[in-house]
Amino acid sequence: MRKRKVGCLAILLMALAACCTAPVLLMSAAAARQSTGQDQVDAAAAGIPERMLAAYLTGASRATTYSPDCKGMRWQILAGIARVESDHAAGHQIADSGDITPPITGPRLDGSGAGGNTTAIPDTDHGKWDGDTAYDRAVGPFQFLPETFRTYGRDGNGDGAISPHNADDAALAAAIYLCGDGRDLTNREQLRAAIHTYNLSWAYVDDVTSGIYRYDALGNTPSTATGTAGTVIQAALAQTGIPYSWGGGGPEGPSTGVCCSPGGQDGRTVTGFDCSGLTQYAYAQAGINLPRTAAEQAGAGRRIPASAGFGALQPGDLIFYGYSPTADSTIHHVGIYLGDGQMINAPRPGRPVSIDPVNAMPDYAGGTRLL
Repeated sequence: MRKRKVGCLAILLMALAACCTAPVLLMSAAAARQSTGQDQVDAAAAGIPERMLAAYLTGASRATTYSPDCKGMRWQILAGIARVESDHAAGHQIADSGDITPPITGPRLDGSGAGGNTTAIPDTDHGKWDGDTAYDRAVGPFQFLPETFRTYGRDGNGDGAISPHNADDAALAAAIYLCGDGRDLTNREQLRAAIHTYNLSWAYVDDVTSGIYRYDALGNTPSTATGTAGTVIQAALAQTGIPYSWGGGGPEGPSTGVCCSPGGQDGRTVTGFDCSGLTQYAYAQAGINLPRTAAEQAGAGRRIPASAGFGALQPGDLIFYGYSPTADSTIHHVGIYLGDGQMINAPRPGRPVSIDPVNAMPDYAGGTRLL
C-alpha cells in the first residue's frame, strides 16, 4: 500500500496554516464569497447559476472522452438546452456536489396531452428517477427520459454515482448525446440537427439556438493557450466542478484525501482535489511530474517573483499565495494561470475546482514557469 503524502504545505507549516485554502485570518469575507472569474463574466450576464455553469464547462470539456470525433462541443450549447428545459434548474437548490433538490421531473407521459405529450410512455425506471411506477416523466435539468439517460448517463463529478438529478452527470450526458457518433457542432446545420434529435420540433431548435448564439457572444473559457500550456490548462479546466478534498488528488486524477483541514473537512470522505493535487494532475497530462506540495512546486521551475506583478505571468504558469511573498516555505496555495487575470484552482473545502480572479486572495507570492 502506497503511503499518501499529507497536504500541500511543507510539514513545518502544518500547525500554522490551511492546506490549499486562503489563510483564514487574512482572507476577507468578500473574497471568501467571490464567484468564479468565469461566472462573473458569463453567469452573471447570462443569468446562469454559477454551479450550473461549472457543470456545463465540465460536461463540454469531457465530451470527446466518450465521442472522440465530436467537434465544437462547448458550454454554450449545453446552456442553450438547459435554458429551455429547466431554466438552468431555476427554483431548485444546487449543492457543491452538483446534486439538485428537489428533483426536477416533468409531467406524466401518459398520452393525455400534458406537456404536449400525446404518446404514452410506460415506466422504464421503476420510479427510480421520476418517482412514477406507471409512466415515465422527463427528469433532471436536461429533462432526459429515464431510458435515454440510462444509455448516455455518465459519472460527471467522480462521486461513483450516476443520476439525472446531478448537474455534472446530466450535463455530460447531454454533451455525449448531442455529439452523437462524431458530429461537427461548429457546423450550423449539424448543430441544428443535433438539437432536433433532442426534441423533434424546429421551433424548439430555433429557441435553443437563439440562446446558444446569445451565450456565444459572452465568450469562451478564458484561455487561448495552445501546445503544452494548452494541454495543461484544458486538463485542469476539465476538472471544473470536482469537489475539494483535503489532501486529495494527484497525477492519476481525483482521489480521497486525509484528515483533517483546519476547518474540519475530513478528506477521507471526499473524492476530489486539493490545490496541489489539481496542479499535479494537470501537469502530468503534459508529461511533467510536479512535487506534491504547493511549497515544493514553487521550486520546480523558473521562479517569477511577486515583485514582478501579475503582468509577468503567462498562461500555464503556476501561481502561488503565501504568508511571505519571498519565502517559498510559507506558500499555502497554488493555481494555474489562464490569462486575463484569471486562474483555475481548487480553492478550499466546500468549493469545487473553479475559475477565480488572481486577486481573490491577498497574499500573492509570484509564480513558476515550467513550460
